Amino acid sequence: MGVAEKLAQMKAEKSAANLKAGQDFLAKNGERSEVTTLASGLQYEVLTLGEGDKPLPIHTVTCHYHGTLIDGTVFDSSVRRGQPASFPLNMVIKGWTEGLQLMPTGSKFRFFIPPHLAYGDRLVSAEIGPNCTLIFDVELISFR
Repeated sequence: MGVAEKLAQMKAEKSAANLKAGQDFLAKNGERSEVTTLASGLQYEVLTLGEGDKPLPIHTVTCHYHGTLIDGTVFDSSVRRGQPASFPLNMVIKGWTEGLQLMPTGSKFRFFIPPHLAYGDRLVSAEIGPNCTLIFDVELISFR
């Protein structure tokens, strides 16, 4: 077996392991009474419910967020940077596009995002491997 084949096999094994770990995590997490599971597979927990309007996919949202893997590894955090981030809501991962539309401005939700609503089987970074389930705490500050 050549190097390319060996790397492809290693990626496939890691992808399958990540997918299984995420499925097991989401199945158990979905049993918690404070977690809502949507038809898409997105799970969310309301940490703080705001009273403002909700964004649409055409809006640019400004939010603070803290992203981790299911094992607690932090892969990105505007909170740690001390600077909120702004994104066009229709240009982010599907889990964000779907989830943030549920949030009145001023809310803070925790999203549990399965791979098909995140980055799928792509290797995104040193932390985010193929088929990783992602967890985001998101505070919706504003949108325009």
